Amino acid sequence: MGDVAVGAQEGHGEAERPRQGPEGLDRPQGFEGPEGLQEPKEPTGPEGSPAPAAFDEVKAKKQRSFWKELPLLIGIALVLALLIKTFLVQAFSIPSDSMQNTLQRGDRVLVDKLTPWFGSEPERGEVVVFHDPGNWLQGEPTPQPNAVQKALSFVGLMPSAEEKDLIKRVVAVGGDTVECKGAGPLKVNGKALDEPYVFAGNTACSTDQPGQFKITVPKGRIWVMGDHRQNSADSRYHQDQPDGGSVPVDKVVGRALVIAWPLDRLNTLSVPGTFGQPGIGNAEAAAPAALGLLGALPIVLVRRRRRLAR
Repeated sequence: MGDVAVGAQEGHGEAERPRQGPEGLDRPQGFEGPEGLQEPKEPTGPEGSPAPAAFDEVKAKKQRSFWKELPLLIGIALVLALLIKTFLVQAFSIPSDSMQNTLQRGDRVLVDKLTPWFGSEPERGEVVVFHDPGNWLQGEPTPQPNAVQKALSFVGLMPSAEEKDLIKRVVAVGGDTVECKGAGPLKVNGKALDEPYVFAGNTACSTDQPGQFKITVPKGRIWVMGDHRQNSADSRYHQDQPDGGSVPVDKVVGRALVIAWPLDRLNTLSVPGTFGQPGIGNAEAAAPAALGLLGALPIVLVRRRRRLAR
């Protein structure tokens, strides 16, 4: 028996010939389909994902798209910050010691600007920021921020730097009678205030002439005082101005809610309990009389009907 030829298949006497397509054309191996010759396909990775070269191209396009969108994202963020500053919350920096120890020089506070838009007015005990009502800050140095600080302050990303604003505590509102005699205590509508927030070593009332007063606050205005009583040029020291040193409600920017900076002083600015004592508010004093009147009204009506029936 002769040796089998190298390359011949078992059971055949000759090597396999290449397959032919239409008109005798040879078909390349691996390119035969149901409709004859086909275009070669792009190489793919596992599960049909693009091959590494194609994947790199897609990744590069995504990176270019991100850098194109970044200015738009920054613009949207700045617009949102401006809207928040204008209508919701604004940061303010404390420039003086007039509110010690409640607030320290350099503290940053967040001020609620939303509720005044809905007609809410300042209440007793609140710490509020308000625009200078009548040259209270005359002669005080004004900060000179650089261009970057001005821009960040404008959109609300930095505390207000150039605006002439003050921050004090509301101790009386329109219709209240507020008075100080001797060293204190401070009285509102005849009720003495227990004021633990007053700076240590200070008296509730200053013994100088402006610090001794008794005034009824006009409607639509508030009477404000600093917690550092002997170091605060507040309503007491502007009684020579119209309405006796009180501040118009429409000058109030908003209520200071939180000490936001520095972080070790993070705290809320709540209303002290002394302002919630019974009888301090005119409305509270009038409440029992109003309830009594409502209770007596049915009795009066019943007696009147009986008289008419007779």
